[in-house]
Amino acid sequence: MKNTKLQILSVARTLFNRKGFSNVTIRMIANELGMSSGNLNYHFKTREAILEALYFEMVEVFDARVASLRTQKITMKSIGNDMYSSLERMQDYRFFWTDLYNLLRLSKTIKAHFSEAYNRRVEGCNYLFDYLINQDLMLSFDSTLESDFLIERMIDFSNTWLYNSSVYEKPQNKVYIEKQTHKMLMMLYPYFTSKGKTALKNSFPIL
Repeated sequence: MKNTKLQILSVARTLFNRKGFSNVTIRMIANELGMSSGNLNYHFKTREAILEALYFEMVEVFDARVASLRTQKITMKSIGNDMYSSLERMQDYRFFWTDLYNLLRLSKTIKAHFSEAYNRRVEGCNYLFDYLINQDLMLSFDSTLESDFLIERMIDFSNTWLYNSSVYEKPQNKVYIEKQTHKMLMMLYPYFTSKGKTALKNSFPIL
């Protein structure tokens, strides 16, 4: 049964990514799997139940990364690699991010977790900034408003880059994801000390 559920989620994710969540029905998913709609409904009562399962499948990795931040060795390379990995996983579930507003309205469960995750992302960014400042890699902020605004810009960018890429029909490949990672790193660049800027360029010579 567990294997069947995983197959359903895999096929549903592929169809959602290709056609958009609102354009995919339970029948379409069932047909792709070669099963009846009734059989699929035994595992997932509604299309929204599939959506919630896929959402929590996606964010499991994000939640674990934020939770382990304080136990990991932080370097410029690890920061960039974590950004890339996050954006890459988002691309694997791009149907969610290209229709974020509507899907958050559709599921109270997802919206509640998304709000909690936002707060944890803010806490994670503040921890990262404090660490970089203590390592003389980042300048101290003149006020909390300055750091709050930077965090807000970074989170907003990560939430919307896939939507923007679909609107402007950008290729969603590894090269493009790498470019978006570099954009996020460059948001931090003006706040780095000379030591921090050197460390960033040594880790990512293309910048």
